Amino acid sequence: MTLPQGNGIRSNGWGTVLFVAVLLFAASLVPTRLAAAENAASPWVTLDHSAVRLVAATTALGDGESVPLGLHIRLADGWKTYWRSPGDAGLPARADWSASENLAAAEFSWPSPRRYTLIGLETLGYEGEVVLPVTARPVHADAPMTVHATVHYLICEDICIPQMADLSLTVPPGAGSPSAQAHLVSRFQNRVPGAGDEVGLTIRSVALGRNGDAPALVVDAASAAEAFDRPDVFIESADQPIFATPRIRFSDGGKQARFVIPLDERVGDGSGLAGASVVVTLVDGDRAMEGWYEVAPATADAATFVTALPLSWIAVLGLAVLGGLILNLMPCVLPVLSIKLLSVVGHGGGPARPVRLGFLAAAAGIVFSFLVLASALAALKAGGAVIGWGIQFQQPWFLIAMILVVSLFAGNLWGLFAVRLPGAIADAGARVGQAQGLGGHFLTGALATLLATPCSAPFLGTAVGFALAQGTFEIFAVFTAVGLGLALPYLAVAAFPRLATSLPRPGPWMGTLRRVLGFALAATAIWLLSVLAAQVGLPAAAAVGVLAVSAVLAVGGASRLAMTWGRRVAAITAVGLMVTAFVIPARVATDTLAVADAAWQPLDEAAISAHVAAGKVVYVNVTADWCITCKVNETLVLTSRDVGSWLAADNVIAMRGDWTRPDDDIARFLARFGRYGIPFDAVFGPAVPDGEALPELLTVETVRDALKRAAADAMAATPEEKGPDARDRTPGDPIAGADAVTGFRR
Repeated sequence: MTLPQGNGIRSNGWGTVLFVAVLLFAASLVPTRLAAAENAASPWVTLDHSAVRLVAATTALGDGESVPLGLHIRLADGWKTYWRSPGDAGLPARADWSASENLAAAEFSWPSPRRYTLIGLETLGYEGEVVLPVTARPVHADAPMTVHATVHYLICEDICIPQMADLSLTVPPGAGSPSAQAHLVSRFQNRVPGAGDEVGLTIRSVALGRNGDAPALVVDAASAAEAFDRPDVFIESADQPIFATPRIRFSDGGKQARFVIPLDERVGDGSGLAGASVVVTLVDGDRAMEGWYEVAPATADAATFVTALPLSWIAVLGLAVLGGLILNLMPCVLPVLSIKLLSVVGHGGGPARPVRLGFLAAAAGIVFSFLVLASALAALKAGGAVIGWGIQFQQPWFLIAMILVVSLFAGNLWGLFAVRLPGAIADAGARVGQAQGLGGHFLTGALATLLATPCSAPFLGTAVGFALAQGTFEIFAVFTAVGLGLALPYLAVAAFPRLATSLPRPGPWMGTLRRVLGFALAATAIWLLSVLAAQVGLPAAAAVGVLAVSAVLAVGGASRLAMTWGRRVAAITAVGLMVTAFVIPARVATDTLAVADAAWQPLDEAAISAHVAAGKVVYVNVTADWCITCKVNETLVLTSRDVGSWLAADNVIAMRGDWTRPDDDIARFLARFGRYGIPFDAVFGPAVPDGEALPELLTVETVRDALKRAAADAMAATPEEKGPDARDRTPGDPIAGADAVTGFRR
């Protein structure tokens, strides 16, 4: 029996249609599968404030021994996730691989972490983005390996949020080649600490020691090829928490370092650690190493570590003295030149003894003021406050006091009045034949110190940064050395009085010189008023200026009016200034200062790593209205035509932090570079992802060379080698544009 011809035609027609449909469907799958193989990444899973995916560094299994994968996590600004040992709080990422097919084993590797300190808690982890390399081993090399991972990780900012995502990625069999994700995985794989030989790092010993009266763990390390930059060390013990920030001492030109890690109270006296094995991870910028080490018992060398004076101390103290000496030439101290100059010329033709005593008194005033400053900073640090060089200029009450003092000095130079010292001091001065008295010279030195603190001279930032990162003893030692450096010109005149006595004798020309130099101090008072205006507003600063002028006139008028009225006017003015000093700070606006130049973005430390990952160079400038050296750098270098054009380039992001007012975030940012004062400039880029600090005094050539070094990798890399760029960012990638859920930005 045969079917009618029509039915046959109909049957063959439907078969043809079905066959073509199957072919079209199969053909439509080919580009997708090829694209998936080419991209070698699972789709992004976007969660609250983070996104995660699996990536493969190869397009196929190859010989099947192992396949390099990666767990790629991106974090919104300000959010962090944790290392394998999270520290005092947190949880590391973990994955359940049980649903995978043709997967024998998978294990994480951990790139070196960063340390985060908050309210005394130490945590270790990552921000911006991280790839945790995964070594996957298939069961069979001739079959596809489908990796299913249920991933759990924790992210934290002000709050902590557990995250969970189901991820899946298939790697086909066959000859493998680097995928589009190969550079991304390799970049973070290179940050996984190794044995140390390839990067020139060595851990020589791990032993128990002392941190003052408290137990500590002492790690001695060496760097073969180059000096340590910003090293840190992390200790992992099986059953005892050891997460504190180490104190670091350098020797041998910075190529040897000793880390003293205070032990947690829960560890007791540390005796339980003797003979135990711990994992030590040493990190210095892009270099890192780790290994198992046995903790040696306490030795005399380790126990006396804190009280010993290593060779590096000589270098640090030498830098402190040299920085203090150079500080005499910095713009901040130049206004005091008028007082210094008069101190010298006033002794022309006179005897040597008063010259020597006067300049010794001025030097004593400088050193004493530095000791007072060291005491204040040590007390603030002990109380947990954020400290830094020149931070008193962030306080309106200090500025008001300085405006009054400088105005009174100017009035004195103009001859409006003569400052009369207390009887005992004046009598002592008279006994040695000095009209001004030793007290006046002492106050001159103190004023020089106060006006010097907004400046940072070459070598000074290194010495002060070292001191403020250490303990009370180091702060006092370094600040004393800086004071001696600033006082060296005074000590030189005291040692060789003929430098002053050989000048012409004082005469009528001295009156003209005093009036001219008085204007230099008046200009200083105006500058201080401009700094105050940036903090409290122009009307309030103008009121302070009026009160300061009134104080000068009141004190000057006391010798011309009836003494009673003069005292009344002076008292009323003084009360007005005191009330202003306490009322104005309470009314300081809390809004963020605007960036003065539209070409600069506000400093956003969390965004730096994202910009660098995108192949850009980030130039950071931290400044303040009270920092004269900062203004010199801006005027002579940063606003120059060449530097301005470089910072405006498409591949450069210029960020500026304003430290005119107190800002703990900026202070912590500086501290990560071992700096506690400004000016501060740094560059970040593919070649220096952790940043490179620039000298305090900038030149056009310094900025140019730093930008070139930071961009070196980006300029040489191909698009595939630049990591998560446009080729890596599919339309579903949360970094490709602003995302309302994650908070990511371009």
